[in-house]
Amino acid sequence: MANTSGITQSLPPSLPRYTDVQNAAKPVQDEMGQQAFLKLFTTQLQNQNPLDPVKNEAFVAQLAQFSQLEAITKMSASMDSLVSSLQGQRLSEGAALIGKKVAAPQGSAELVAGRSISGLISVPSGASQVRLDVYDLSGNKVFTQSLGRQAPGDVTVRWDGRNASGAAMPPGRYNMIATVDAFGQITQIPISTPATVVGVNTGSNNELLLEIEGGATVPLSQVRRIGM
Repeated sequence: MANTSGITQSLPPSLPRYTDVQNAAKPVQDEMGQQAFLKLFTTQLQNQNPLDPVKNEAFVAQLAQFSQLEAITKMSASMDSLVSSLQGQRLSEGAALIGKKVAAPQGSAELVAGRSISGLISVPSGASQVRLDVYDLSGNKVFTQSLGRQAPGDVTVRWDGRNASGAAMPPGRYNMIATVDAFGQITQIPISTPATVVGVNTGSNNELLLEIEGGATVPLSQVRRIGM
């Protein structure tokens, strides 16, 4: 005789939890794309336990997190594209400097017959004495000049191409060194001397670099003047 005192409910077999499905469906790579996420999301809906379903709030939170991740990924790609575009633009702008003379902080300059060489030094706090020394490439001092007391700011130094005896020196490259006595503190500071730009490129931090005659490379940020 059948038992009619109660109703026996046939429960579905135990179904996997969401976390189990998520772990099983997780791709090998660390990043999850849109298609992989949607496949995981659909699998979760199909296999959730009807007696313990995942709450709607959890689904919404998962969608929101994925949307934020996707937006950040697209923004990162856009920024990379922008940086590449700006780098190309800067190179194009830098190409306009090729063939021009710039004041580069190297202290070396080319003497042309009948012309003088000028440069810039910076004395932010002023100086009680500034001395200019000029050397040939063999290290021999060919000229020295005292420039006296200088006010704070930039100081223009000039060499007319003659040695200490007043004789004209042969054309070529010479090194100029400034010795500054800042009220008892004596230092040698770089002289920004004219040099011709022969090429441009970018450094590791995307800074524009100027290749100047003689093989030196100078960041554009260190150039004190263009056209001398």
